[in-house]
Amino acid sequence: MTPAPLDMSERLDRLRLIRSENVGPITFRQLLIRFGTATRALEAIPSLANKGGRKRRLRIASRAEAQSELDALTRIGGHMVHWGQPDYPAALAATEDAPPVLSVLGHLHLLTKPCIGIVGSRNASTNGKRLAQQFAKALGDAGYCVISGLASGIDAAAHFGSLSSGTIAAVAGGVDVIYPRENTDLYHQIVDQGAVVAELPVGTVGQARHFPRRNRIISGMASAVLVVEATQRSGSLITARLAADQGREVFAIPGSPLDPRARGANDLIRKGAALIETPEEMIGILNNMPAPQLDAPSNPEFIPGTGPQPNEEDLLHARALMDQALSPTSVAIDDLIADLNLAPALVAMVILELELAGLAERHPGNRISRLAPEPSSIESNNEKPTKTPASLQKQADLF
Repeated sequence: MTPAPLDMSERLDRLRLIRSENVGPITFRQLLIRFGTATRALEAIPSLANKGGRKRRLRIASRAEAQSELDALTRIGGHMVHWGQPDYPAALAATEDAPPVLSVLGHLHLLTKPCIGIVGSRNASTNGKRLAQQFAKALGDAGYCVISGLASGIDAAAHFGSLSSGTIAAVAGGVDVIYPRENTDLYHQIVDQGAVVAELPVGTVGQARHFPRRNRIISGMASAVLVVEATQRSGSLITARLAADQGREVFAIPGSPLDPRARGANDLIRKGAALIETPEEMIGILNNMPAPQLDAPSNPEFIPGTGPQPNEEDLLHARALMDQALSPTSVAIDDLIADLNLAPALVAMVILELELAGLAERHPGNRISRLAPEPSSIESNNEKPTKTPASLQKQADLF
């Protein structure tokens, strides 16, 4: 069933919701499922945060802030796509922490094509860059859209190889911020012939903590990820791990044990990644892979308040039990439900309250942990455009 298009008011309220304090992608989705619309969720979250133990006022993004962000994106020729809508990448929508909104510069239709991720070392060898470009060209010619992270080395080579067929660059900052600067010409070529996507607001300069989040967009949009070269501390291995967690196929090109840039890819093969040597071999495997069984993204276009709502007495009991059960070490939510013998709806509501209060944090694999109160803590999805300190460049280069 095709979801109904969002009207402008709901689009702005969804943008406000994800830019509000302590609202991350999973919390955003839970709020929409519970309240049906972002408008109703925005009305509810101050009360939920207070019930979760929030002492300070929750910062909610204003309508003016959301409109300003959307206007800034429109001025540079960009578009905003929303989770649950037809123009949102289906593979990414099926991941548990899919970005609620994506800013896009370039050709929107590429977001709905089957994608293959190609990642690797920033300080790549000549042979590594040649292989990345060769694989990207062949995959593009075979009908796949190559997605990478616009970094130097392997990423740039993959983009160059697939420019003619359409390539997607996922960036860690705003969609208009070019990093690294040496890829300025490539960035503009991708905007003209491919697409650049970003999760954070226009003007945001990517910092070290943003790059793993960008990596999960690369792996989430792809049906498979190829690692060409990677050191043992490479951010490319984060992308490969995320891909495996998301049920994607992971390929790796083997290299010499004498080259540190081969150790990460060789280790992936040792741990089960598919060893690949030629583009034809990879394309043959991809063409014979069963179509991914993606859950259709839940489209919360229903009447809010349907279904049983936990009563306050049960919630008080659940809050007391979960206050004792949660710790700084993450625990599977299913284990928490079983251990406390509580209804899933009760646990979900208390977790939502704690998250909005800034007292709980979600982790991959449907896990949760307790956080100590931090008066100034604001979830990292709440980004303001910043200048990049020089000291951050070295950290960001890892990814």
